Amino acid sequence: MVQNKKSNPELLSKLISNLQPLISIFTLMKFRILVLINAAAVAITLSAVNYYFQHSWYYVSITFLVTIVTSFIVFYYVIEKYVYSKIKLIYKLIHNLKLGRDLRDALGEHISADPINDVEHEVKEWAREKKSEIDELRKQEKFRRDFLSNISHEFKTPLFAIQGYIEAIQDDDFEDKELAQDFLAKAAKNVDRLSYLIQDLDEISKLESGEMPINLTRFKINDLIKEVFESMEIKARQHNIKLIFKQKYDESILVNADREKIRQVLVNLIDNSFKYGKEEGSTSVSLFELHDQVLVEVTDDGIGIEEKHLPRLFERFFRTDSSRSRQIGGSGLGLAIVKHIVEAHEQTINVRSTEGLGSTFGFTLQKSKQTLPFPNIPVLKN
Repeated sequence: MVQNKKSNPELLSKLISNLQPLISIFTLMKFRILVLINAAAVAITLSAVNYYFQHSWYYVSITFLVTIVTSFIVFYYVIEKYVYSKIKLIYKLIHNLKLGRDLRDALGEHISADPINDVEHEVKEWAREKKSEIDELRKQEKFRRDFLSNISHEFKTPLFAIQGYIEAIQDDDFEDKELAQDFLAKAAKNVDRLSYLIQDLDEISKLESGEMPINLTRFKINDLIKEVFESMEIKARQHNIKLIFKQKYDESILVNADREKIRQVLVNLIDNSFKYGKEEGSTSVSLFELHDQVLVEVTDDGIGIEEKHLPRLFERFFRTDSSRSRQIGGSGLGLAIVKHIVEAHEQTINVRSTEGLGSTFGFTLQKSKQTLPFPNIPVLKN
């Protein structure tokens, strides 16, 4: 025999509708007890005063009965009309706003057994929620202001430089062709810087909106690291930095990830180590196999980062030393792009650093299961 099962909201709504009369009676009883206590307090006070002047228990009894009945009726009417009904209305409004439309329709009209107490808790909880929302909005507003300030500065610097070089060349008295070629070359470098900045902003925007898909493939992370080292060898020599990838990592480690995106992560992290490394220093990449992940770490022995800057290191345009960072170059978006790519893979990235000793950036990748070869099948001879 098959029974038709109702959904949980329907059963809950039916249960609440059946209990509503009992809840109403209980609520009314608690309210009347509250009014009765107040009426009794007034009646006892007036009876005590009456006994003090007349010393007659008969008149005290009459005073007590008349006072308690009168006070009960008056208090009940006044509190019900001007206090209790308003509190119930406030509680219902707050409760309905917190529940939302769909859940409220499923549950039906909510009745509180103790609205005076409940409204206090609801208001406090609501106030805490609104305060956290306001704090979050303030953080977002500060981030928006900082972002607009940073991006305007990043665009203005190369634009003003290009404008200055072009205006110098356009001057009627300017006849030095070699200097003109030098100015044009510098202007071209600033144009490239603008181009890189726009490309990086576009890439971050696409990563955040999901327009840039992650194409997962199975590949050897060891081989990719070696390819990145080969492509960056010339740049490492220019910075007098040695690239280290130890032979103990030659054993193939397979991962599931977007190969080109992870290449970009490695290039950005290694390039960052060049910018903030020291002369005759080194940059090493290490691999650590976890249970179902692979941890990739890029370590340098450069200037390091102050601990107070670590939480904001992956923000857009954030620079620990603005003057030195802009002299080095870059869009200021490299680490932000790295963070977005790693998080798009549903993995994590972290950084640890000691000022004056160096920094280590580590990110995880999903490990791919090794495919075991088929065992040799023995051949039976006749």
